[in-house]
Amino acid sequence: MVDATHKSFDASDRSHHALIKKEVQRLAVACQFTDKRIAEIDIVVAEITSNFHKHAKSGELVVGCFKEDSLVYIELIGIDQGPGMNDVHRMMADGVSTKNTMGCGLGSIKRLADEFDIFSMKDWGTILLARFFHTHKPLEKRKRRIQIRPLIVAKPLEIRSGDGYYVDRSERYTKIILADGLGHGAEANIATNQAVNAFKQCPHQSPVEIIRFIHPRVRKSRGLVATIVVVDHDLKRVRIAGVGNIAAKLIGASHSKKTLPYNGIIGHNIPTTMHDQVLDVQVYQQLILCSDGIRSRWDTSRMATLPRHDLSIQAAAVYKEFARRTDDMSVLIVKFIP
Repeated sequence: MVDATHKSFDASDRSHHALIKKEVQRLAVACQFTDKRIAEIDIVVAEITSNFHKHAKSGELVVGCFKEDSLVYIELIGIDQGPGMNDVHRMMADGVSTKNTMGCGLGSIKRLADEFDIFSMKDWGTILLARFFHTHKPLEKRKRRIQIRPLIVAKPLEIRSGDGYYVDRSERYTKIILADGLGHGAEANIATNQAVNAFKQCPHQSPVEIIRFIHPRVRKSRGLVATIVVVDHDLKRVRIAGVGNIAAKLIGASHSKKTLPYNGIIGHNIPTTMHDQVLDVQVYQQLILCSDGIRSRWDTSRMATLPRHDLSIQAAAVYKEFARRTDDMSVLIVKFIP
């Protein structure tokens, strides 16, 4: 079943911090982390939420548990609406503080986490990533031709997310679907899962043909919007097609390109004429998919260093810019490896 990949916690109110810590503990126990690892995660959660209180106007902690190539890990992403930092490297050093504290917080997070990254921009805020593996980080992870990181959260107070994604990998092709069931909650989640089940069965390699394959198989649901991406590793081409408001933006070394989805609702009405958009993978390094749409005013040039960071940091940056938090929200970052 596809569902939210992360759970979001509003950490703006200090009285919520203990409850957040308990929820993260519960997740770590469910993922069978050892007591020692859970204690280390507790410390990092406390440091992140404490920093929200000390340095930012508001903060959000998103937490997810993943399994990748038999490796289980928990991902913590702290997103604040703070003043940002001019010199991140200086603030990472022990003993450096702007609030008359010991100044060991960021350094301790980095030491405890198996993978750590941080992005900050003046007058924008800070995003911090801490990743903990079930056992300590392996020396070498399997290399893939495509790296994908999701950030999908449900609408506040909802148990299920109407957004979801799925990746089908083969020797020649990588096929991706990002779907958004109409509305939110359980019925939207059912629509998305029906679409993903059809996607798994579909024999086609064309995004348009995949959409046409899914369309009659979700007629009894409330319907959905979705974007399909198919990467042909042999031809080094990416094909994209979408119906509804899921934005796709390709980013290259010197320019970027938005692909426009078709109007309609999969399961109810789709255009009779649709075409795949075919692009050269070697021209673009990354693809961003976002269920809320990526507004044209988004100036990626002011975040020039963002592509150097972990893909989860990049997904969180898009989420921070565009999340309305009145609906489900999903961001998918896809990196093409030469």
